[in-house]
Amino acid sequence: MRPFLLLFVLFPVLELFVFVKVSGAIGFFPALLLIILGSMLGVFVLRIAGLATALRARESLNRGELPAQTMLEGLMLALAGGLLILPGFVTDVLGLIMLLPLSRRLLANKMRQRAEEAAIRQRAFADDLQSRGGPAPRQQPLGREPNVIEGEFEHHDPK
Repeated sequence: MRPFLLLFVLFPVLELFVFVKVSGAIGFFPALLLIILGSMLGVFVLRIAGLATALRARESLNRGELPAQTMLEGLMLALAGGLLILPGFVTDVLGLIMLLPLSRRLLANKMRQRAEEAAIRQRAFADDLQSRGGPAPRQQPLGREPNVIEGEFEHHDPK
């Protein structure tokens, strides 16, 4: 909890410090113009990224593949657009780094690896609970449907 609080307090101070330094070097209005242009680029990236990711995911599904990598890269593009929309030079630099295909793929691969490791740990924990006689996650046996009784119902009001 504390690191996030520290981040939310220090990050705006860092952004303000960088803005003052940049505006001292190039002038206030050019620095302000750069921040506005960065936000406009962020809006543009968000609009394009969503559509492009959806189209690439559909193509992957049509080929019979899971679009996990495509979706993660789309998430990176959306995060980059969000960082560009936020006012400040530090967030703009981070957003621009995430727009680069190489860094986007590296981050997406790292996220996928961490998700796979977490899934393996969760599965190992569930198997460990089951071997100790603890509550196992409820799963239906393969090829069996849950017991469902179908019927009809009518409600008659006595008048």
